[in-house]
Amino acid sequence: MPTSSPDTFHKRLRFLLWSGAAVLTVATAGLLLLRDQAAPAQVVYSGEADIRSDFELVDHTGRPVTQTDYAGRWQLVFFGFTNCPDVCPTTLAYMATTLDLLGEDADHVAPLFITVDPERDTPEVMADYVANFHPRLVGLTGSPAQAAEAAQSFKVYHEHMADAEAQDGYTMAHAGHIYLMRPDGRFEAVFLEGDQPPEDLAEEIEMRLDKERRS
Repeated sequence: MPTSSPDTFHKRLRFLLWSGAAVLTVATAGLLLLRDQAAPAQVVYSGEADIRSDFELVDHTGRPVTQTDYAGRWQLVFFGFTNCPDVCPTTLAYMATTLDLLGEDADHVAPLFITVDPERDTPEVMADYVANFHPRLVGLTGSPAQAAEAAQSFKVYHEHMADAEAQDGYTMAHAGHIYLMRPDGRFEAVFLEGDQPPEDLAEEIEMRLDKERRS
């Protein structure tokens, strides 16, 4: 019986995660919306100056990094955690498909997955996790203070929530935005996985790369 290559396996896994978790993603988004309607807003976007790529973290190989390590490339940034049951694997699979669609232009993009649960998401845990999605995907973690500061620079809502049924008795509520940051670290655009197919996100990035090449 023929065996699949690791690349084919990961593409199939991403497809199953992306398509199979869609219902759970919609349900989770609805619950978060209801929660947000009952509570004051946690994050207010008043312009691109509020959002910046600014962090001191550790990548999934154990190497200390800052935003300057990715200078010169567009950053595609998502905040989540490895114990996330639905939104995170779905969004990371979506980002991975976008990278595949970009082909060689993916060289100009730094796809970053930054944890909001650094106490559990060690570099080793992050390394195992990101390997399930795409070889280009970079997992970033650090101390709780460093992770909180990174989330603040992107104005990302996240909250530690008790949950008796979850691993270690808690889970992390968080926003599901994907940030596109310019090569100089400034804010460019924000996306949600369910708002457009990966082909559209790849096209958005390609348009900016083409404009950059013409300038």
